[in-house]
Amino acid sequence: MVNARLLFVHALSPLHPGTGQGTGVIDLPVAREKSTGIPYLPGSSLKGVLRDACDDKDLRKRVFGPDTDYAHEHAGSIQVSDQRLLLMPVRSLIGTFAWVTSPFILRRLVRDAQAAGITGIPADVPSPGERRMCIVSQEKAPIVHNGQVILEDLDLRAAVTDDARAWAEWVGKQVFPGDAYWQETLTGRFCIVDDDVMSFLLDTATEVVARIRLQEQSKTVERGGLWYEEMLPAETILYGLVAAIPVMAKPDEVFRTLARLIEKPLQIGGKATVGHGLCRLTLVGGMARADT
Repeated sequence: MVNARLLFVHALSPLHPGTGQGTGVIDLPVAREKSTGIPYLPGSSLKGVLRDACDDKDLRKRVFGPDTDYAHEHAGSIQVSDQRLLLMPVRSLIGTFAWVTSPFILRRLVRDAQAAGITGIPADVPSPGERRMCIVSQEKAPIVHNGQVILEDLDLRAAVTDDARAWAEWVGKQVFPGDAYWQETLTGRFCIVDDDVMSFLLDTATEVVARIRLQEQSKTVERGGLWYEEMLPAETILYGLVAAIPVMAKPDEVFRTLARLIEKPLQIGGKATVGHGLCRLTLVGGMARADT
């Protein structure tokens, strides 16, 4: 994939990439991959936000394509993939929270990075080898206590590897470019768990909030006015691919436009009126920070 970059999304507030319908107790769940159950942010949602942020009508048409009524004229010059989960913030008994991932998630990142021509990414993906073990990047990490990491109600035996530190440092440089404090914070809280443990945490570590609708006069809950919403917690980190197709805009113009649009945080997903979905985005690849 010649003209492609990696895009990282860091949720500054709870993020609701919803599906619009619920199948269980949760009325408004987050979008999840059908085969893996891993939450994701639909690429169509992100592309729509980027399009709306582009206030130059001619540039918006060249990069993102014509408005709906004229969509038949030509395609857009940008492709935005679904943004996959990379690091899930999980409550920790020590150190407040950990940024948790798994071997499967990291191997997918390696595959996608290679497709985008990204260099400098760690080649080896460490694996805990057993469900009661997790891998951290520092022996004295803030999430480790007496050789254990306790996530939610799971007590895991901590092991330290150089590969985990290499991964933590690489991800930190991409997500927090030029910010030494947050790079070190990510390194200290970075944690790799078994894929099965990760599946459990993805079902239990999301935020579920009860919402109500009140009757205007009595200020009591309307009949049927109680519902539950699921969100990805603040500090969730996702990633995806962005590709440029030379339809009406050249790749350089596409990526320059994208870099400008993400200079400031953007609101993504639902529930914007209650402060949800505020996200930082960083672009990696090409002339960006792939080797930093």
